[in-house]
Amino acid sequence: MAPKYAPNLRSRLAPLLLFLQTGFIVIYALYVEFDPYAFMFGNTSSKLYSEFQDVNVMVVAGFGFLGTFLVRYGFSGSGFNLLVAVIATQWSIILNGYESWIQSRRILIDLKSLVFAEICTASALISIGTVIGKTNPVQLILIAILEVSGFILNGWLLRTFFEVKPLYCAMQLHTFGAFFGLMLTWVMRRKGSETPFEKEKMDRKTGLFSMFGTLFLWMFWASLNSILVDEGEKKLRIILSTYLALAVSAVAAAAVSVFTSPRGRINLDHIQKCSLSGGVAIGVSMSLVHRPWVAMTIGLAAGVISTLSLRYLKRHMLLAFGCHDTCGVLSVHGLPGLLGWLAHLILQINHMDDRTTAIRFAVFHIFTLLITLSLSMSMGVITGLLVKWSFWRPPQDRKCFDDQAFWEFPKLAKKK
Repeated sequence: MAPKYAPNLRSRLAPLLLFLQTGFIVIYALYVEFDPYAFMFGNTSSKLYSEFQDVNVMVVAGFGFLGTFLVRYGFSGSGFNLLVAVIATQWSIILNGYESWIQSRRILIDLKSLVFAEICTASALISIGTVIGKTNPVQLILIAILEVSGFILNGWLLRTFFEVKPLYCAMQLHTFGAFFGLMLTWVMRRKGSETPFEKEKMDRKTGLFSMFGTLFLWMFWASLNSILVDEGEKKLRIILSTYLALAVSAVAAAAVSVFTSPRGRINLDHIQKCSLSGGVAIGVSMSLVHRPWVAMTIGLAAGVISTLSLRYLKRHMLLAFGCHDTCGVLSVHGLPGLLGWLAHLILQINHMDDRTTAIRFAVFHIFTLLITLSLSMSMGVITGLLVKWSFWRPPQDRKCFDDQAFWEFPKLAKKK
């Protein structure tokens, strides 16, 4: 017997994909051009290409493998990640070129604009981690399009009204994505979700594949943090700080995991996710980290907070608010992102001699966070209400976390 919701891929996914892709091609044909100046500086492009590949591996392979930890959701975890990523990146290029279109009726793209588009896509993939397994690909694509739109709008607001640097706007991807996803999963909560879903499980094989995703992300995180920074002492300092923070957060995650385990053993889920928290926290505050021990301290605090949150807070969020966070996005991206924001505030104030200037900066800094949180959470609520609509035919509880509703399995078909 075929899954009840199998036909929705034909009646909804295929038309949506063809509509979006055709629309993108038309827009690109009319308004998008390669930046001619990018070809005049080939050396710069060649240097950036290796870092672009690092970020590309993170988005496609890192997040893709990381989503394969569920026993019966490996095809969807990796396959839907690729589908969402390529759609969101094309959409991000269009939105990021809006100001250029206003001025010259053209959108010029180069390697750096593609990198920024993939950073926006990473924010969407973070949000999707909260609802992975409980949604179909149509819903995931809609979520990514709306999340990317909100993230780019947030960056535009911060740059226009608060004159925030583009690098800091881009590094808000963790905070924006996490709280967008948190509100999304809260709005889309299901009755009885306080009890574990039948197929929401991890075994040795899927745990190993998911660990590959962590390793890809861990190895290339320094490129993500430093790619938008021009060559020089600052770029090298960010790379070194990111590595140190990641290294210490991995150690902290292992230690806290053992301390909090009833049997004194390491939890693989903690290592997979919380080892990355140092990279998240340092990414928000990296421009002000000038000493190695500061980066290491931020990594230590991020690893401890992330692991404790994943061990205890994730379950309490589910029971108290009905927020079923599949990948623990709040623990891995949300709280470390807030920690990085706090570290940025403290470090900046510490470098200021004038008290009045420090107070003004603190108020300014708090407002940037409030705007980011307000917009991300409100957009998450709106998106949740939209994709929760029964028209999109979300999977039933018994079909959640199951590939068979979306993918062909020839061997199973022959048996039938």
